[in-house]
Amino acid sequence: MIDQKRYVTLGNLPQKIHVKGDETKPLLLFLHGGPGVCNRHTVMTTHADLQRDFLVVAWDQRGSGGSYKGAKPETLTIDRLVEDARELVAWLCREYRRKKVYLLGGSWGSQLGTLLAYRYPEQVAAYVGFGQVVNGAENERLSYAFALQQAKKAGDTAAIRKLKRVGPPENGVYKGGFEGMMTQRRVMMKYGGYSQSKAKRSYFSSMVVPMLFSGEYSPADLIGVAKGYKYVLTAMWPQVGASDLARDCREFQVPYFIFDGVLDQNTPAALVQAYFDGITAPKKELIWFEHSGHNPMTDEPERFKSLLRDRLLTLEKEDPTT
Repeated sequence: MIDQKRYVTLGNLPQKIHVKGDETKPLLLFLHGGPGVCNRHTVMTTHADLQRDFLVVAWDQRGSGGSYKGAKPETLTIDRLVEDARELVAWLCREYRRKKVYLLGGSWGSQLGTLLAYRYPEQVAAYVGFGQVVNGAENERLSYAFALQQAKKAGDTAAIRKLKRVGPPENGVYKGGFEGMMTQRRVMMKYGGYSQSKAKRSYFSSMVVPMLFSGEYSPADLIGVAKGYKYVLTAMWPQVGASDLARDCREFQVPYFIFDGVLDQNTPAALVQAYFDGITAPKKELIWFEHSGHNPMTDEPERFKSLLRDRLLTLEKEDPTT
């Protein structure tokens, strides 16, 4: 078993990764969300059982967590993070003597993984996404509308007032930038748009608490998590809001899977079917999780991991050279 935390220089910036699992198993690279929301603890502690079947790699992306220090704002772009990911995949293939890597991306990580698989398929064995991003502007329009509708339905005058003060997003960007988006996200989460679990209806209980008690992060990492979240989101969100994967990424050369929660209003599930229907890939599959919101990996973990193992290990048997 391997258990290594180390730095790899990607795009001239040392970036932190954690590699854990059986070295003889397929490589699975986890791409976190945000951008800037580092959550490697999910695959390293909460879902540690994946390490029996995969050599799991979790990466703190540029500007977040253990990769916060030295990340200049002008380098926080979608294209730069895709290049970082490409360099990391190439490094992993060299270091662990593989030809290809499997990708697992959630939320923003689904956008990063989609772009990586589309632009650089040569070393990608397959892609699996959840909380799938499709179109930044339409994503935020629907998510804002859901939050406002639910607040009105509940007679939540305080939430209605806050949302109206922020106003509908323009090109995916909220008035007030980061703070405006967080206002919308808090209301959306309060009314179950992120998860049906009441314990996951606030940012603090669903994200901060699990991170602090995971034991995965050093004190310096946690400082990077706290500072990097707002820093990266502020720098990158206008680009994310302007993105449209349905327009830009339609023909894939690698197997492409989406595991999506029916109840997701963070990256609204309503956009996913049409996107999926419009893409081509050697093998593609959209699997719905009826009891899940934005993160079926935590809402329906056993079903999620069972399907992940089945789909990826079947591919591995078909092409063991990866």
